[in-house]
Amino acid sequence: MERSATGPDVAAAPSGQDRAGSFESRGIDCVPDSERHGAARELFTLWAAPNVSYLSFVVGGALVLTGLSLVEALAVTVVGNLFWLLTGFIAVSGPAAGTSGSVISRAMYGVVGNKAVVALTGWLIASLYLALNWSAASVAGLGLTSRAGLPDTPAVDALVVCLIAGATILVAIYGHATIVRLYGVLSVLLTVVFLAVGVMVLTRANWSYTPAEPLTGLGRLVALASGFTIVASAPLSYANSPDLARYLPRETSPKAITLWTASGAFLPSVLFTAVGSLAATTLDMSDPQAALESVMPAWFVPVLVIAVVLNTVANNGITAYSSGLSMQSVGVRLHRVVAVLVVGLIGTAMTLFALLVFDFLTAVNTLMELVVVVTGPCMAVYATDIVLRRNRYDGEQLHDQSRTSPYWYRAGVNRAGVLATLGGAVAATLCASSSSWAGPLSSAMGGLNLAVPVGVLGSAVLYRALSRAFGTLPPATALPVASAQHPVIAPHPATAAPPATAQPPATTLPPTAPQH
Repeated sequence: MERSATGPDVAAAPSGQDRAGSFESRGIDCVPDSERHGAARELFTLWAAPNVSYLSFVVGGALVLTGLSLVEALAVTVVGNLFWLLTGFIAVSGPAAGTSGSVISRAMYGVVGNKAVVALTGWLIASLYLALNWSAASVAGLGLTSRAGLPDTPAVDALVVCLIAGATILVAIYGHATIVRLYGVLSVLLTVVFLAVGVMVLTRANWSYTPAEPLTGLGRLVALASGFTIVASAPLSYANSPDLARYLPRETSPKAITLWTASGAFLPSVLFTAVGSLAATTLDMSDPQAALESVMPAWFVPVLVIAVVLNTVANNGITAYSSGLSMQSVGVRLHRVVAVLVVGLIGTAMTLFALLVFDFLTAVNTLMELVVVVTGPCMAVYATDIVLRRNRYDGEQLHDQSRTSPYWYRAGVNRAGVLATLGGAVAATLCASSSSWAGPLSSAMGGLNLAVPVGVLGSAVLYRALSRAFGTLPPATALPVASAQHPVIAPHPATAAPPATAQPPATTLPPTAPQH
């Protein structure tokens, strides 16, 4: 139960409850040092499971379909996925503060301003991601029911949706320790299945592939920028990495947290996106389902579909988990389990509406293509704040929502964070380009999509300048001396890295939706 705004905004949870197979009792309240446990290396499989993904095959194929050569597609894949370093970098704030990222961001936006930002990026957008991914996985699951001879009726469709959503919500309800343990197993199982698909594809690949009509000049730049944006959009959709690292001991190496998180997502993303590009050298990846089925035995198709559903459960599991924490941080007075259930029910209702009543997926996919003009600047501001504060976050002070809070700023709003995010979002929108819309600056440049570098770098530079101009950062002399318990981390190159925009639209076997 939450307390008043003059003190900590959640009541302390019983100790010792973060155990696999038990419901996690803590929400956004601070994890005391006595309950910290684990090692940074556990973050590897935690981030691998959601990213051993069918979507990577589709994205890889799309890069070649846009006209890129195999070498260009592979290069874009590697460079775009380097932005997982940004996801890993912001995770270091979790152990430092001992609370969720949706609370830590009060340092960037203020007690009141943070509520609006988290409600948009941590709750509403997350709910859309849940619905999109569940819709995709449900269509895949419906393929299995038809193979099993079940009738194609709305009741069966609804049952499949509810089963997949129910499994996802259950994972999120059990919480952190169960997610860590379960995802270790899922990452292995999913990797085995997707590696098998990769072997089948590679035996047919044309390693010397070049486009029949190679792109040149502006057309080539547009295709490269578009591919880069699509690939880098996955890392930028995950601003919840602090939530999954907050139980680690305070003295855990920030470098280890960054690298284990980033590598867990980077390696499978690069590997299977590359396989998708290689598949497109000989297969028609405009229909990924038919293309992949053509190189695998019929008995393996259900195995792949089950893997796709499990990947969606892993992907949406951490999204639903963090969404529940976000709901608490904006002031909704619910226990974490209840908050997760509310988020899950909303996402399930949206999924059922999409599949059974009205196909809103096309409209939502168009919206999601442009969502990173907001999430990109938010990630940049977060990372820049970590650098400027040297990762010094006091979890207890972050939970103080009174007017005497050090994060109250002016009227509860940190103008530096809000203006930097809005400025970056506006600049990114002007330079953005999607399948159905292009900003005026992008149009003037022939469709070149520069939303990522403009939005992210612009927000980072603005936030640094405005923070100093408004005096919203604590003076360096007031910061505690570095120690093993409160390590100082140097500015990380990932903080200057530009992340991305659009996700590819949904397809068939499972229709692809945004990754998050």
